[in-house]
Amino acid sequence: QVCAQLCRRPCYCPWVPPRCPRGSPLVLDGCGCCKICARRLGEPCDFLHVCDQSQGLVCDYSAVPTGTGATCNFEDGEEGCEVNGRVYRDGEVFQPSCKLQCRCLDGGFTCIPLCQEDVRLPTPDCPYPRRVEVPGKCCPEWICEARDQHLLRDTGAASLPLLYPCQEWGTEWSACSATCGMGFSTRVSNQNRYCRLETQRRLCVARPCPALPAASPPVS
Repeated sequence: QVCAQLCRRPCYCPWVPPRCPRGSPLVLDGCGCCKICARRLGEPCDFLHVCDQSQGLVCDYSAVPTGTGATCNFEDGEEGCEVNGRVYRDGEVFQPSCKLQCRCLDGGFTCIPLCQEDVRLPTPDCPYPRRVEVPGKCCPEWICEARDQHLLRDTGAASLPLLYPCQEWGTEWSACSATCGMGFSTRVSNQNRYCRLETQRRLCVARPCPALPAASPPVS
């Protein structure tokens, strides 16, 4: 009876389907009649306005008695995170851009940069360093700007020997990024071949992660 009240036959749909926000696909409504934008994680839903099942979302009516209404949530209480309109499952590794790699964890996400974060200081062979975006490449690159303002690519600078003494400098290694298991720590240092400030990373393990508890046998 409820379906008969909400669903009209024959159904009439707009001539032009709606334009959905990024990460919300076009799906059929609850009556199987018109195309609508699927509701995303945390958005309100009902019988007609369905959730995005491709992301494992269902309409959660558990909060209806409290007066807040039904919302889209993961089935069976599974946690995830939403980034740029797309939902990722817990533990899933993804790249929101070519410069970042992220991991969904406990409803949030952590990211590490994929591009080097080195800092280049002026040197005799490159008095005016400048970092620019290069067409066709994701990460910016350093170029040497000459005094006459002509831009010269930093191709031969790496092969030149260091013509002045290098005073070594560096920060302490940071704390491990993970409280248990494999993580990484960072520092800024110029202890390299060209005496150039750069962000260095190394793997670290603060402590082993506790083993998951074994499932208890069913009680007859």
